[in-house]
Order: sequence, then C-alpha cells, then structure tokens
Amino acid sequence: MSLSGKVEGEVEIKAPAEKFREIFSGRPHHISNVSPEKVQGCALHEGDWGTEGSVICWDYVHDGKAKVAKEIVEAIDEKNHSVTFKVVAGDLMEEYKSFKAVLQATPKSEGSVVHWTFEYEKLSADVPEPNTFLQFVLDLSKDIGSHLSQ
Repeated sequence: MSLSGKVEGEVEIKAPAEKFREIFSGRPHHISNVSPEKVQGCALHEGDWGTEGSVICWDYVHDGKAKVAKEIVEAIDEKNHSVTFKVVAGDLMEEYKSFKAVLQATPKSEGSVVHWTFEYEKLSADVPEPNTFLQFVLDLSKDIGSHLSQ
C-alpha cells in the first residue's frame, strides 16, 4: 500500500474568487476574526503577507483539539485564484512526512467554487487519510465565503 496520497473537495460560496484567494494569500491573519471557533490565530514568521516564500503559523482547533501548523507559501497565482501551502512543522507533521495544500477559487455565476487539494505522504500505513481535515477547510471556506459576501 502506498503511503502517498491525494484528497480533494470543493464547496460553493457566494463570494468572488478573487476576494477568497486574497484573504488566504494576503490577509490570512483576518481569518481568526471570521471563524474564531476554528482558527484562533495566524502569525507571520518570515517574509511579508501576500508573498511567495513567506512563513506563517496557524493556531486552530481540529477534531476538538488545539493544533498548530507552520507553512511556507509556495505559490500564489492571482490569475487562477490559487494558493499553495507546504506544511513544514506542527501537528500534521506528527503523521505525515510531507503535506501540501492547494486552494483554488473558480468564478461561478453568483460567487465561486473553492477547490482544495491535499497531497501528502503518510509516516506509516496506520495514518488515516486527512478527510476530517479536508472537511475542516471546506467548512472554514464556507465561513469565509459567508463573511466576504455580506
């Protein structure tokens, strides 16, 4: 059985794709104001907000537990409204050798479709697929979409 995998999911939101992408690429520290029960903070550790190569650290609650994730912003594609994050430290690294998250927001008639892709390599075959974490980011995306469409 392969330890490498990929899971994907998407959700429709009423907010424009550009605004959604921008909050993740340039203003992720605002997400804790939008969905404080899911994200308690987002701090810049290196670089500048909204730039590739910057390092950010998230404090969040997943499956009822407080967790952290340190990520490098690998790519920001303004034209295609996508952002790629590579997790380099934190709770996910206790189960995964590598973990990459890609979000892409695609314009749709009245809003957009937010598509998340996780590419990962598990540390062992006992590690579950990150389906509950995928649901977490989809639910977070709905919260952000509702906030941005107000």
